[in-house]
Amino acid sequence: MGTSRDSVTHHTDHYLNHRSSSLKQRKYQEDADICIVGAGAAGGVLAYELSKAGLKVVVIEAGPFWNPQTDFASDELSMTHLGWQDTRIVSGGNPIKLGHNNSGRGVGGGTTHFTGVFLRFHESDFRTKTMDGVGEDWPITYQDLEPYYQKIEKEIAVSGPKHFPWGSFHGPYPYPEREPLSANAEIFRIGCEKLGIRSVVAPLAINSAPFDGRPPCINRGFCNQGCMPNAKFSTLVHHIPKAIQLGAEVISDSMVTQVLVNREGLATGVTFVHEGKTYEQKARIVILANFVIETPRLLLNSANALFPDGLANSSGWVGKSILVHSSNDVYGKFPEEIRLYKGTPVLATTQEFYETDVDRGFARGYTLHAHGSRPVEMAKGISASEKLWGRALRETMLDYNFYNRITLVGEVLPDPANRVELAEDKDEYGMPLAHVSFTYGANDLKLIDHAVSKMEDIIRAAGGTPAYVTNDTAHLMGGCRMGNDPETSVTNSFGQTHDIPNLFICSASLFVTSGGGNPTNTVMAIAARTADYLIDRFKHQEIH
Repeated sequence: MGTSRDSVTHHTDHYLNHRSSSLKQRKYQEDADICIVGAGAAGGVLAYELSKAGLKVVVIEAGPFWNPQTDFASDELSMTHLGWQDTRIVSGGNPIKLGHNNSGRGVGGGTTHFTGVFLRFHESDFRTKTMDGVGEDWPITYQDLEPYYQKIEKEIAVSGPKHFPWGSFHGPYPYPEREPLSANAEIFRIGCEKLGIRSVVAPLAINSAPFDGRPPCINRGFCNQGCMPNAKFSTLVHHIPKAIQLGAEVISDSMVTQVLVNREGLATGVTFVHEGKTYEQKARIVILANFVIETPRLLLNSANALFPDGLANSSGWVGKSILVHSSNDVYGKFPEEIRLYKGTPVLATTQEFYETDVDRGFARGYTLHAHGSRPVEMAKGISASEKLWGRALRETMLDYNFYNRITLVGEVLPDPANRVELAEDKDEYGMPLAHVSFTYGANDLKLIDHAVSKMEDIIRAAGGTPAYVTNDTAHLMGGCRMGNDPETSVTNSFGQTHDIPNLFICSASLFVTSGGGNPTNTVMAIAARTADYLIDRFKHQEIH
């Protein structure tokens, strides 16, 4: 079913105008076959696929139902609210910076402001314990997700190079690679070529030609602030409008505070707060697609007499082994102008250092991206990491146009001590705040040092001088990992919790390891696989 740009805007406006009144008009909450908490990368796919199968779907989203034409702007500061800005408490040896860089809020979730990089995981990512003696093996393999990778990439018309030289998939992609390249991407590729490092134009969930009523990219450059023309994919402009056309209901600006469970230990629905009033949504199946921090927080907050340690937590693994990607940047200064603001942020990439090489002295690996930067992002990054303030910062930023940037997406090994717990302090809904603790391991730090050195080498080879290194993380994952053993995991391979058969989790929370590449493609492939599983169970009447 096609969806034109006009119809996307129409459906967005419709729900902006009617979502509140629809709740007020309900005397009783209508039961649903499926209640999905969260309308991001996974929630959007689930809503569309399950609605297409004829199931009655209700999606509840904490944030607004955005309209790209009126709510997005080419403004770094004003668009930080696309990320989750609610208070969280952080601790550990390397406390995580939380917000716009690694979470989303509102319909579309993080897909409204991600860079659009659309990579598959490699076969080794699912078998790190077996192959490299680190981390844990997933209960699924690359082959289990391969048909879903292909389905999602075709469905959203991923653009990419004619040949992708790493991993199991070498192309072609549904749409041709993006062009022209930005100067930052060209410089990156020149430096890589001089060092004998293979690089390609990045696979992107961004239109390189008209698709599904949406225009091709015009290189506006503000992908991380929301795509106003709708050239970049997001579930806001793709899956959610299609799901609505098929009968799904989307309730936005509504915070889910508890998963309800009956005496038999089955989920019966959720409670949520909308405009200060608490509602109950009943459903035969509840799916938590509300991401890495909010999912454990909700499960732990939903503890009751049957489940005193929190829902789905008989293993004690809810909230444990959260994962990030190390995301250090290296800025280099060049004699000629680069103009980091020009073009799509990530237009070139290399995975030459993705797989384990014992000679490097650490396990696993990473991806490097030529990654554009808006001025505020650069200033904040270098001031925090390099302790650059006042006149020195001002003088550096006066030369902003002469800097390039390379970004690391580095694998971080799982550690149960990195976790989400409940804090004593509570939020406006009476829910305990999330306490997020994170510390890098020795292997993680060796990987970062190696990657930073390679990024500096690429800059030098391209004729620049490495100037600043920033410390950051990206891409939250883990915390409710999948597995075959109920004593060491929260769900099975389909996201079905071991303890409560009609309670599912579907997001990056399920990740067992982080891989060394951007995770959105894998999140959506997992969601499509879970949708197929649920549709089959409904078809055979195996739903409680």
